[in-house]
Amino acid sequence: MDLAQLPAAAPPPETLLAGVDPLVVSEGLVSQYLGEDWAFVYRNAGYLLRGAVVTVVLTITSILLGFLAGFPAGAIEVYGGGYPRAVVRKAGVLLRGTPILVIIIFAFFVLPIGALAGPINGLVGLLNAVLRALSAPFGSTAVVLPTVSAAFVAATVALGFRSAAYQSQIFRGALGSVDEGQMEAARSIGMTRLEAIRYVIVPQAMRRSVPGFQNEFTIVLKDTSIAFAIGLGELLKNSEDLFHQQTTAVLEVFLFASLVYFVLTFGTNRTLDFVNNYFAIPGEST
Repeated sequence: MDLAQLPAAAPPPETLLAGVDPLVVSEGLVSQYLGEDWAFVYRNAGYLLRGAVVTVVLTITSILLGFLAGFPAGAIEVYGGGYPRAVVRKAGVLLRGTPILVIIIFAFFVLPIGALAGPINGLVGLLNAVLRALSAPFGSTAVVLPTVSAAFVAATVALGFRSAAYQSQIFRGALGSVDEGQMEAARSIGMTRLEAIRYVIVPQAMRRSVPGFQNEFTIVLKDTSIAFAIGLGELLKNSEDLFHQQTTAVLEVFLFASLVYFVLTFGTNRTLDFVNNYFAIPGEST
């Protein structure tokens, strides 16, 4: 047999990726080894990640609004008088007992969100002008903050106040967990009741509230996907947009979006674990 007529032997596996830079992944490489559907995800990764950025920003604004409303609400439930405490409790029960989908649709279609979005965008325009003025002497390009849509404001209001209803219970429990003797000791050295709460009770309660706050942060992060219902372009909405372009890649787009949610949730939890351990009260278990 003429050896020249024999088919060429297949290259050993270790030589298949020879010459390919492992740090440079191209669409063609993804298509070759994972298929055209994953190449479609790779091609649209930027669009999905822009939705992930909206998800992160929406989570932060909602948590901040929830903290600003939830902490005073928790303090009123512990130290407030009869009527303020009753109002806060009933509002909290109403928000916690209403599905978040109903709250977000109510906020978008019923509340005068446009009246809120206008001043917010005016503030964004003012900040952009300040950033341009600061960057001009250095000849650098100023960072341009994006304007916010009515859907984003509605989602922030809905998620923020629903989170405030839960955060109020976290802070109520944390404030109530501080021993009564702490208040008596503070008053015995001449502090007023308000000073004792501010300088003695609240610092301890804030440190004890981190584990509960960590759980609430994770819940809000995942609940941002509900903003899909009012058309906000967060991660899930951008994924749904891609479904309409190529239905055969539905599973791949879903898996990629799930991976982004997992990375965000895991990273947030590990960061708050560090914060919890760092600020833990000495002598108390974390």
